[in-house]
Amino acid sequence: MKVNGVPVDPPDAAARLIDYLRDDLGLIGAKEGCGMGECGSCTVLMNGSPVCSCLVLVGQVGDGEVTTVEGVASGATGRAVQEAFVRRQAVQCGFCVAGMVVSASALVAEHPAPTDEQMRAGLEGNLCRCTGYGAIARAVREATR
Repeated sequence: MKVNGVPVDPPDAAARLIDYLRDDLGLIGAKEGCGMGECGSCTVLMNGSPVCSCLVLVGQVGDGEVTTVEGVASGATGRAVQEAFVRRQAVQCGFCVAGMVVSASALVAEHPAPTDEQMRAGLEGNLCRCTGYGAIARAVREATR
């Protein structure tokens, strides 16, 4: 598999992806919030699609590609999303932001000018207790410009 474009050889196919990313690779952007795929704070891209890394076993990735919030920043879309989140103050405690940025980057990559409905669907499953979704929606809109 590749993580952020770098080939890796995980030692344990039965390990959860979030544990492998954080503990073995030191990629600590994705956070474990609920451990049940309900909060979205552990969201990463697997073959370009958002997944909750707490629910994915390393072996399920196979020869695929995983992109974390650290890797999203290397692309123009991800960088634009991150910068817009900062400018629009769509970040407060920071716990959910990695998952939000990853999901928003996938959304913008698929829908360069998302409708409100597409935005709601693209960010569904990512929960924020601090900022409120208005600032997040404004950040996504700004990133599409």
